[in-house]
Amino acid sequence: MTESQTRTTELTSQYIAQVTGDLERNTKEQDRIAADIEALQEQLRALQHDHAVLVTMQEALGGARPAAEADTAAEADTAAVPAVPHQASPAPRPGKPKKAAAGAKKTAPPKAAAKSSSAKSSSAKASKTAAKPSLVDLIRGHLEQQSEPRSAAEVTTALTQAHPDRGIKTTVVRTTLENLVAKSHAHRTKQGSSVFYTASAAVAEPAAAGPQQEAAAG
Repeated sequence: MTESQTRTTELTSQYIAQVTGDLERNTKEQDRIAADIEALQEQLRALQHDHAVLVTMQEALGGARPAAEADTAAEADTAAVPAVPHQASPAPRPGKPKKAAAGAKKTAPPKAAAKSSSAKSSSAKASKTAAKPSLVDLIRGHLEQQSEPRSAAEVTTALTQAHPDRGIKTTVVRTTLENLVAKSHAHRTKQGSSVFYTASAAVAEPAAAGPQQEAAAG
C-alpha cells in the first residue's frame, strides 16, 4: 500500500468517526427536544381544561363580563338607540302593575332553581378536575413514597400501572425528573451508566434520624 493510500484510509476513518459522533449527538438532542415538547403540550392541555372549567363556573355564577367586552357592548347599544326628545310617560293604569308583579313572582323561582342547578354542576366539574393531580405531582409523590432511588423507567412503569388512562411516556417522566432536580425537589445519583432519582424529603429524613439513633445508642 502506497503512502497516499495510507493517508486516504486514515482520513476516511477519521471522517467516519466524526460523522458517527455527530449523528449520535444529533439523535440525543432530538430526543431531548421531543421530550420537552411533550411535557409542554401536556401542561398546555391541563391549562386549557382548567380555563374551560373556570369560564363555565363564571357563566353559571353570573360573573361580570371582562371590561373590554362590556365597553364594546355599551358602545354598540348606544349607537343602536336613536336620540328622541324626552316625553312624559302616561300615568299607569291601576291594576296592570299588580299583574306584572304577580307574573314576575311566578317566573322567579324556576330561574333561581336553574341557576342553582347550573352552579352545582359547575362546582362538581371543578372538584373533579381538582382531584386529578398533574404528572409532576404524581412523580414527586411516587418518589416520596420510595425508600430507595428509582430510575425514570421504574417510575414510568409504576405510574402507568397506577394510572393506565394517563398514557405516561418515559421521555416525559425523565424530563420532569430533571426539572425537579433543577428545582431542588429531587436528587439525582448515577450508578454506572444508569441514573436514579430520590425525593429531597426522602434524603433529608435519614440524615436527620442519624444523630437521634446515635444519641439513643449512647
